[in-house]
Amino acid sequence: GAMMDNRFATALVIACVLSLISTIYMAASIGTDFWYEYHTQLPAENVSEAGRSIWEEFVSKDADEKTYTDALFRCNGTVGLWRRCITVPKNSHWYSPPAFSFFPPPETDMTTNCISFSLSDQFAEKYIEPGNHNSGTDLNRTYLWRLQFLLPFVSIGLMCFGALIGLCACACRSLYPAIATGVLHFLAGLCTLGLVGCYVAGIELLHRKLPLPEDVKGEFGWSFCLACVSAPLQFMAAALFIWAARTNRKEFTLLKAYRVA
Repeated sequence: GAMMDNRFATALVIACVLSLISTIYMAASIGTDFWYEYHTQLPAENVSEAGRSIWEEFVSKDADEKTYTDALFRCNGTVGLWRRCITVPKNSHWYSPPAFSFFPPPETDMTTNCISFSLSDQFAEKYIEPGNHNSGTDLNRTYLWRLQFLLPFVSIGLMCFGALIGLCACACRSLYPAIATGVLHFLAGLCTLGLVGCYVAGIELLHRKLPLPEDVKGEFGWSFCLACVSAPLQFMAAALFIWAARTNRKEFTLLKAYRVA
């Protein structure tokens, strides 16, 4: 008997650790701004002249998708699920160098400024031609964006609910509820996969509408990678929870049958 119990205990401990790591990764990826990064080859000086106006457009309440995407292209932008950031010269908003000076202007100091997507931004319609609301709604992009905002929360919610059930299982000293925990982790993994898929598809479709300029490179950032790693961890945890609960139950039934005989 003891050997069996150790095996299940080990499986459950590993499953819990995997579950915890994937929850941390998920939370970190939702909270950080490096889902997608743009790198421009342009020197900073080119930005500094236009820095102020770019920043004002980027922050303004009515910055449409085209405006802020152009700013992201030009200023080494990064985009998260909640925020978008651009890197602009520190002094560009407040300080313009005098027309005539004996000293060359100091090296431009860069600073990264972020602005959050509001809830209404998250659910706002995307247009077939970004920035032109007469062009009609682009349903694909609208729903991909809404899903990429909602799915990570569903995923974390399912895992937390699974953890609660797991705690109850510990309290009742029964492995049976671990099946439910496993199933919830499996569903969480599907949500995370869905999130990654929606994000990639959304970026692809956006870049078809607004192609990257020649001198700008775009790539998925580390926040995106965290979400990608999170999904297999959730599936592995799910498999371990379900395996431990089912095998243990089978052996328990065999043991009972043997006693009765």
